[in-house]
Amino acid sequence: MDYINAFWVGGLICAIAQIIIDKTKIMPARILVLYVILGAVLGGLGIYKYIENIGGAGATVPIIGFGNTLAKGVIKAVDEKGFIGIFTGGVTATSAGICAAVFFGMIISLFFKPKSK
Repeated sequence: MDYINAFWVGGLICAIAQIIIDKTKIMPARILVLYVILGAVLGGLGIYKYIENIGGAGATVPIIGFGNTLAKGVIKAVDEKGFIGIFTGGVTATSAGICAAVFFGMIISLFFKPKSK
């Protein structure tokens, strides 16, 4: 049942983004930013944990889960370090994902030649 819940929650998140792309003139990059902000707001308000409980990886893997992780990192760092945690918590919590994105982006760039339009 965990796999089914992850599939439909993750699929719903992606389907909503695809509908927004198809039905509006909002650029995909803006939808990406919107999802990160939405995840951070829902995480900060404590609502996203209920979505995570239902969807598991289907809720944490999409970009909206990244926003949630940013918010959780900031909240934890503010509790531990005070004001400076506002600036360090999000990056600390998401450092593994950021590092993986940079690393795999570099590896892919070795095999493909980017072309400017």
